[in-house]
Amino acid sequence: MKNAILLLNMGGPNNLDEVEVFLNNMFNDKRIISAPKPIRYLIAKLITFKRKGEARENYKALGGKSPIVKYTHKLISDLHNSIKDASIHMVMRYTPPFAKDVLQELKGVENIYAIPLYPHFSSTTTLSSYDDLEAELKRNKIKVNLKKVDAYYNDPYYNNAIVERIQESLNGEDPTEYELVFSAHGLPKKIIEKGDSYQEHIKRNVYHARKALVANDIHFYKTHLAYQSRLGPMEWIKPYLDEKLKTLQKKKVIIYPIAFTIDNSETEFELDVEYKEIADELGFDEYRVAKAPNNHPEFVKCITNIYENLKEK
Repeated sequence: MKNAILLLNMGGPNNLDEVEVFLNNMFNDKRIISAPKPIRYLIAKLITFKRKGEARENYKALGGKSPIVKYTHKLISDLHNSIKDASIHMVMRYTPPFAKDVLQELKGVENIYAIPLYPHFSSTTTLSSYDDLEAELKRNKIKVNLKKVDAYYNDPYYNNAIVERIQESLNGEDPTEYELVFSAHGLPKKIIEKGDSYQEHIKRNVYHARKALVANDIHFYKTHLAYQSRLGPMEWIKPYLDEKLKTLQKKKVIIYPIAFTIDNSETEFELDVEYKEIADELGFDEYRVAKAPNNHPEFVKCITNIYENLKEK
């Protein structure tokens, strides 16, 4: 085919042996740690050494690999039912399949449509993936027409998927008995202060999701935004999720992982297990984590719609 869609994501270990690869590649990314290359290399090695044992245990609890891979394959399978004029490929930033490997399979392709599985633009995710893809295109002297999208947090199909995942988590119960927390992956505050648009896009996404909930007559007692996954001693964007849980008036809560379109270790271990332990200690009667869009039909429509719009540009 002349057209290829590349779904870009951070990736996750395909097996326990890749945990160290994942961590080392992530912390050696200049968009994650901006130190000069030799220093960044040493920092990455140090962080990986300190974290790999705990990370391996976490992935072992998830079956020995990241769930991101199987969910992305399911999304691609469903996209093939709605997109007939393009091949569709998963490209991961820190674990296989890497951009350099996928591009070798695309000989003869004229148009590449790069669609990040990050709905909010950030230098640490979207831009990092584009840096890598464009560098590999240049390195391999591949001449193609590259089209890309930076953000789609306001896409109606995407927000429909959010609403329906939240409805699934409610399981027919009265939403006024619950508080809803939109949980986003955190970032160091200094990255936002340098002009990164991630936090603003998250806030706008929450606005659109709230509107979509109201349009569907779903009214929670209260809705909130908080941030998870902070690392190290520096200040990260607030409020932190563990602190937010302490302020909730209801003891029934649904967490929606708004930073993620695909479930991964941050949703299925960090939220499902680690934050649940905090909620249990705080005496919550109900603590539920809604699924990310994954291969929900409305998210399939979202990606299909983005592709069709890119073709027209």
